[in-house]
Amino acid sequence: MRSSTHAVPRRRLTLLLVSTLLGLGASASAADFPVKPIRFVVPYAAGGTTDLVARTVGQKVADKLGQPVVIENKPGAGGNLGMDQVAKAPADGYTIGFGAISTNALNPHVYKSMPFDPRKDFTAISLLGHSTIVVEVNAASPIKTVAELIEAAKKTKGMTYATAGAGTSMHLSAVLFEQMTGADLTHVAYRGSAPGITDLLGGHIGLMFDNLPASLPHIQQGKLRALAVAGKARSSSLPNVPTLAEAGLPGYAVEPWFGVYGPAGLPGPVLKALSQAFVDALALPEVKDKLAQAGFTPRSSSPQELAALGASEYERLGAVARKANMTTE
Repeated sequence: MRSSTHAVPRRRLTLLLVSTLLGLGASASAADFPVKPIRFVVPYAAGGTTDLVARTVGQKVADKLGQPVVIENKPGAGGNLGMDQVAKAPADGYTIGFGAISTNALNPHVYKSMPFDPRKDFTAISLLGHSTIVVEVNAASPIKTVAELIEAAKKTKGMTYATAGAGTSMHLSAVLFEQMTGADLTHVAYRGSAPGITDLLGGHIGLMFDNLPASLPHIQQGKLRALAVAGKARSSSLPNVPTLAEAGLPGYAVEPWFGVYGPAGLPGPVLKALSQAFVDALALPEVKDKLAQAGFTPRSSSPQELAALGASEYERLGAVARKANMTTE
């Protein structure tokens, strides 16, 4: 009888000890982070802006954390394919993703079916910065200004333009251009900047809205002609190229931002380690210089700041997408 009387308390004590030990183990594991390589998913093709930034910053983050940061390009569905892998990964910090204004704010309003909810399925880690969108044509094109582009687009219904994908900030930029000018353009969505640039160089496409870092070398070599940039201010990489607002579209401005995200529920110590590593990496002069020369403006943030930006942009871009009736499969 005495053994049965104490059986329940002993069982409870055993369970309590086991759960405490497991909890201590989990805490110790998070505190020791990282103990193995970190997978950094870039949801776009190699050779574009995100790839350049991820590899440049990722190497410095690896140095800070003492573990390799392995870049994996997973393009498809406007970035949704790669970020879905991040959303469904274990929340241990060993899989992180290169999110953007498109994947974490615009896409849910554009794609008819989304595999994740950016408001619930990610942990914001740090901003990476923002890029500049450039409106460009082949250097052999007779179009030399934004005014000439608008005139040509109105005369040639359905003029084709390339972007790095449907639902991207480049696509948004083109849609706003159409709305403000009355141009009737035909969108050709590519899987990343590189194949779109190839077709633009080959004369197979009329113009392109692209993130500047991917196109800048071709502009500098005289193979592509930059007509304007889409941001609020001129790019330091193209100081003689006007903004679209300066070129006749007052109030026009699209500035794509990028950030690092992990799966929802990252442990506090892991989040702190990752966030600090990216903040430190982005503060390095060599990183700032390399990215600035490529046309990218680096900028870190706290996790809270990135989360707030994503939430506000989700609401703002939702209204833009609905007004433009932007949809894709």
